[in-house]
Amino acid sequence: MISKAQPHDQNDSRLKIVPLAAFQDNYIWLLRKGEHAVVVDPGDADPVLSYLAHAKLRLVAIVNTHHHRDHVGGNARLLDSFRVPVYGPREEAIATLTHRLQEGDAIDFPELALQLTVLSIPGHTAGHIAYVGPGIVFCGDTLFAGGCGRLFEGSPEQMLGSLNKLAQLPAATQVYCGHEYTLANLRFALIVDPDNIELIAREESARASRAQDRPTLPSNIALEIATNPFLRCTDSRVISSVNDFAGQELTGPIEVFAALRQWKDQYKAA
Repeated sequence: MISKAQPHDQNDSRLKIVPLAAFQDNYIWLLRKGEHAVVVDPGDADPVLSYLAHAKLRLVAIVNTHHHRDHVGGNARLLDSFRVPVYGPREEAIATLTHRLQEGDAIDFPELALQLTVLSIPGHTAGHIAYVGPGIVFCGDTLFAGGCGRLFEGSPEQMLGSLNKLAQLPAATQVYCGHEYTLANLRFALIVDPDNIELIAREESARASRAQDRPTLPSNIALEIATNPFLRCTDSRVISSVNDFAGQELTGPIEVFAALRQWKDQYKAA
């Protein structure tokens, strides 16, 4: 699941995005170019420090999407070894933050020749943000491959608005989310939308990847729009299934989304 650390190549000018596994199913995303690295949502410092040491990389920044400990818990230990800026959501309490961000802000990483812009995507948490770069988005626990995050602090209206905002990104945008939940999400999606040919093929592909201990990520926006029921709350097939679950005819996408999220919560707990 984890890409093996390799010493940096001074002549390699490509940006690479490396998944580092943490805890049971978290991904920490490490962006590397030349001898420099930026880390996204380091819930645990150990895999980051190990990778940096073996690849002979220097950390230049820490980036957080939201305040949950499995996304920020490694910040302090990383700061013991690297005096670097820590970027994160303006509206959330993260003790190690040095730069508080809101929608429309942009951060530059000259060592990686990269700029990331900030989107506000509340719902999972009240101040959750995403980082968008050229053809990439780091969306934490808002949009998952085949699913979405639980509503711990936000409303269905907020979360649906956040998902719709992400769905407006270019179709080819690579989606880097915070957990390897894909297979469970796709199994539920097939209950909601069993005749979706693209979804059937996606579940088979994800199953093959996991059987070989390979990440199912990144996804992309086009694939999510085609197969993720939480992005398809106006689709007649999804609406019909959700109405059957709810035992009533729901009148709008927010109601459909709320019932779909309730259904998924019950399915996950079963």
